[in-house]
Amino acid sequence: MKIYRMLPLLLLGLVGSASAPKPVPFADHIVGDYVEARTASVFAGPCHYNGELVTEGRQAILAWNINSGRWNGVDLAGVRAMASVVCDDNLSVDTAARKWELVIDRSATDAQATAVADLIRTRAAGQLGQLTSSRRANISFKHDTDGYNVVADGFADLMVHPMPDDRCCTEPHLVWYNPLSPIEHRKVGYTESADYVAAGNGDPWERSDENSAFYGAFSFAR
Repeated sequence: MKIYRMLPLLLLGLVGSASAPKPVPFADHIVGDYVEARTASVFAGPCHYNGELVTEGRQAILAWNINSGRWNGVDLAGVRAMASVVCDDNLSVDTAARKWELVIDRSATDAQATAVADLIRTRAAGQLGQLTSSRRANISFKHDTDGYNVVADGFADLMVHPMPDDRCCTEPHLVWYNPLSPIEHRKVGYTESADYVAAGNGDPWERSDENSAFYGAFSFAR
């Protein structure tokens, strides 16, 4: 009799376990490195910032290097991507129209290219606006203690170094804007050079020798 009384409780426990939400698998946790450079200083005195606000800062180039993780079931480890964004106004104006183009490294498979494009659209579309084109090119992404050196053949390149003494952290009141793609513990970088040559969205541009970059690690999870 005691055995029969326990059966409903056991069955109830099994049903409860089957309906419980499943945890997000660690394999879907995407991590990597990110860097962007703009056509305006992101670390500067108020006068310098105000002088650029209405005439500069309408373009940026962005680069991602994925170290590990999956998106839509596709392993993205080793995939590199670069984007260019242009805005009708300074990129800090959320209501201004903007558009972007995407380049994915040739070494990525078709499945990886589709998945990383969807990942970037999902995580950053609100800041990037309308995607106008997507293509492949050879991309090199180097990150070490000296900073970042990213090149997408025929598209864009940038060279960014850390600021001495982490000045962006000791003087946070001089940091303007936010990164266009979400990153953790963002830092401001010194842009030795940044060049956009593709001319798919507007005219080519180049900048150098200014504190116009953001960089850091990104961590995306479902």
